[in-house]
Amino acid sequence: MIERLAIVGVGLIGGSLARALRAAGAVGEIIGCGRSVENLELAVDLGVIDGCTRDPAVAVEDADLVFIAVPLGVMRGIFERIQGRLRDDAVITDGGSVKGSVIRDAAAAFGAVPSRLVPGHPIAGTEHSGVGASFPELYHNRQVILTPLPHTDADAVAKVRAMWQAAGAQVTDMDVAHHDALLAASSHLPHMLAYGLVDLLARQQDNDEIFRYAAGGFRDFTRIASSNPVMWRDICIANAEALSAMLASFGEEIADLAKTIRRRDGDDLLAIFTRAKAARDAYVDGVAASGAAGVRGESS
Repeated sequence: MIERLAIVGVGLIGGSLARALRAAGAVGEIIGCGRSVENLELAVDLGVIDGCTRDPAVAVEDADLVFIAVPLGVMRGIFERIQGRLRDDAVITDGGSVKGSVIRDAAAAFGAVPSRLVPGHPIAGTEHSGVGASFPELYHNRQVILTPLPHTDADAVAKVRAMWQAAGAQVTDMDVAHHDALLAASSHLPHMLAYGLVDLLARQQDNDEIFRYAAGGFRDFTRIASSNPVMWRDICIANAEALSAMLASFGEEIADLAKTIRRRDGDDLLAIFTRAKAARDAYVDGVAASGAAGVRGESS
């Protein structure tokens, strides 16, 4: 049972966690913090949080668990604001999708990475934002990755693990560098492809006609380009090395595919499409078997 939970960033991610924990009876009081007064007032009206403040230092007072769900670009500033205002036994965790960045920011703000900071990443989300888009089932059967450091307090890890399990998630541990490389491939790269394709077509002279006759495949593939631009700008900067390497590899793959099409090499095209279909079908079957089929959205 979390006695008092402070959520810094009461949007889709933070709001959905609050809703899930409240539905599970796993939390007492929830204090929300954010920059938008309107969003915070809506969160209170919806019953997502019990009280609110725009000051992170005030939000974390007397909280036994603090969840930080803000864009990576402002993570260090939040750490600096709450430094010295936390309970000695308070556990801190976050929802950022680049863990190396979070750890560097924590070290800079606190002087060293606190032993009761448990870096985490829920692999869940939708293209929508704000507390109005939150819902308690967001984390059901979704993966949450924790990246504790060697000196991270074991009790703190256990508390964060229990929190996510109460929200319905499946929790695993992972090395920081491995997490950032893995997410560059599985989440960050697909978002870059969606953003890049839409931006390319939007800059075409006949873009109105292109979008007018776009089929369902275009809509489905580019849905994640409706995600928060600020969040994804920060992710790109924070995970620049791993993501740029993945983009370079994909660029080579696309260049090879263009050459294959130009040669009208039907055998190679069929082999590529067959391999891709088999891999995608195996992934979909695996998701369905885990019970997560039909969950909306894409990870951040």
